[in-house]
Amino acid sequence: MVILGVDPGTLVTGFGVISAERGRVALLACDVVRNRADRSMPLRLEAIYNSLLAVIEQYKPDEFAIETAFYGKNAQSALKIGHARGVAILAAVHRQLPTTEYAPREIKKSVTGNGAASKQQVQYMVKSLLTLRTIPKSLDASDAVAVALCHLQHLRPANKSARTSRSTWKEYVIRHPERIVRSR
Repeated sequence: MVILGVDPGTLVTGFGVISAERGRVALLACDVVRNRADRSMPLRLEAIYNSLLAVIEQYKPDEFAIETAFYGKNAQSALKIGHARGVAILAAVHRQLPTTEYAPREIKKSVTGNGAASKQQVQYMVKSLLTLRTIPKSLDASDAVAVALCHLQHLRPANKSARTSRSTWKEYVIRHPERIVRSR
């Protein structure tokens, strides 16, 4: 399974692509889409949309996860982040990707164990969890990888016995052929 995580922003949008196969999680890519402050908002949004479409085309993710808007003291900032979120989600929807949103505190808690962790703590844990040689260059890129890791954690059950709601009998038979009694 390949997951694309996005940390939206109109000046800097981070993205991270992870792969989870056979119990191993690997980083496929992480980077940012940078916009200049002197560009008009429509051109910034177009750059975010086109860049994320290119990432989707290259890595063909199965799932898309994005950070929800953070509502701080500045309503104007929240509105701008909402624009970036909108075009990012639109790129995913245009490629028919299942889309999930996570609150910043939930993402931080899933990666660091602390919902109030700093960006640097998230960056360090991304490096540790994925056993990377170096930390991602940008805090926004590591935040996006954290979004993808958070989503992966929500897709995986806490223990194997909890999987019954997502598992079918056919999957059970394939996993446990020794437990099947065949009639003669």
